[in-house]
Order: sequence, then C-alpha cells, then structure tokens
Amino acid sequence: MTLLAKPSFLKSRIRVGLWTTVALASLCTSLTNAAPIYKVVDEQTGQVTFTDRPQDYEQQVGKQVSQMAITTGNETSRSTSLNTTTNPNTSRQSSNASQTVTATESPAINTKVTTPVNYQLAITEPSEERAYRRPVQNIDVNVQIKPALQAGDNARIYFDDKEVAQGLSASIATVDVLPGTHTIKAIIQSETGQTLEQITRTVYVIQNTTTLQDNKRKAAQLLAYQKLAWYQKLMLKLRQQEVAQSQ
Repeated sequence: MTLLAKPSFLKSRIRVGLWTTVALASLCTSLTNAAPIYKVVDEQTGQVTFTDRPQDYEQQVGKQVSQMAITTGNETSRSTSLNTTTNPNTSRQSSNASQTVTATESPAINTKVTTPVNYQLAITEPSEERAYRRPVQNIDVNVQIKPALQAGDNARIYFDDKEVAQGLSASIATVDVLPGTHTIKAIIQSETGQTLEQITRTVYVIQNTTTLQDNKRKAAQLLAYQKLAWYQKLMLKLRQQEVAQSQ
C-alpha cells in the first residue's frame, strides 16, 4: 500500500506544477500584450464609454468607436530620461549666452576715461621782451612745460604765426627777418589738435648799424672803382701790391 500511494502522490505534484507554470505564462503574456482600449462616443447624448471589446458597439447606430493611445511607464521613463539628457545642453547654451553677454559688456567696464592735464607753460628764453641785431644775432627760444608731456600731446613753436619747430627749443636766424616787432608763440596740442595751453613773447629785430655802415662803405668803394679808367685801375692795383709787400 505504501508503494502504490507514493507514485500517485508524485503524479499529483507534477500536475500541480505544470498548471502553475501554464498559469504564470498566460499571465505574463496577457500583461505583455495588453488588449487595446477603445473609446465609444454616443453621437446623440455625447456619453463616452471605454471598452476593450469594440465589436459590441460597431454594429450599433450612432456610436463612434476609436482606439485610444496608451502611454506606458516605459515611455514616461524615456521622456524623463530625454529631458534629463537635454538639460545639460540647455545649461551649456545658457552658460554660453551668459559668457557672450559678459564678453560684450567687458569693453565698457574696462574703458578708461582720460582727464586733460593742466599744463604750466613758460618761455625761459627769451625770458622777457628784448631786441636782436640783424643779421648777426639768432633768436634762441627755450620752452619749459610742467608736468611732462603726456603720450599723444606735443609742443610747437611759432614765429609770427609760422611754425618753426616741434619740441621745446628753436633757433631763428634774423638774416631774413625784417626789422621791427615780432611775436614768438609756444603752444601745447593734444593728439586731436586741440590747443591745451599757449604763451607768447614779443621781440624786436633791429639793423646792426656798424655792419650797415661797413656794407655802405664797401658798396661806395666798389662803385668808385667801377668808374675809374682802365689805367687808373691798373695803377691802383700796383699800389695795393706795393703796400702789401711793405707790410
């Protein structure tokens, strides 16, 4: 009896295991391949009904049947993942835009506003009004500036409104200057040509009397020599040679 009961018990356990496996397989299949959901709208009343058996309503008059799109958890997960992946790009774009704005605004922040320098300008030579003898004396001009010239600024010297030098000194010959009153002017200009400071000095040019008398005497002697006859010129030349030899 014991031997006969044992095989029956084993067969029973095998049968139960098979049915359990089949049930689990059916459940997994039904979960994986879920039936689509349909929306049924009553055209007269507007009532909406959801069903997985559309064939029950397709033959009815006034029923509009349409399949519904079902959003699963996987799609939501993928959407969230996509948004998460996209966010770094958005962050980088925002960072780049911020850097662009900062780079655009930087020149305005670094712009340096320069204040014009308050120069003190003086003509040290001639230090006062004075006269120069023409043509033996030159008019020497020296200029002093405090503080030192800044980059882009420059100094110029004028004689009777005519530029004679760029810098702090000049020498003006009087040989071609007419006797009379003349003006020396020193100015400081900016890089754009704007006059920042200027100063003037009056000088006088006079003819050298001794030189003028010598020139007149020489001119008179030359004129008298040209009026002599040829033999008189010869005699004058011989006399000059005798004087030179006696010395």
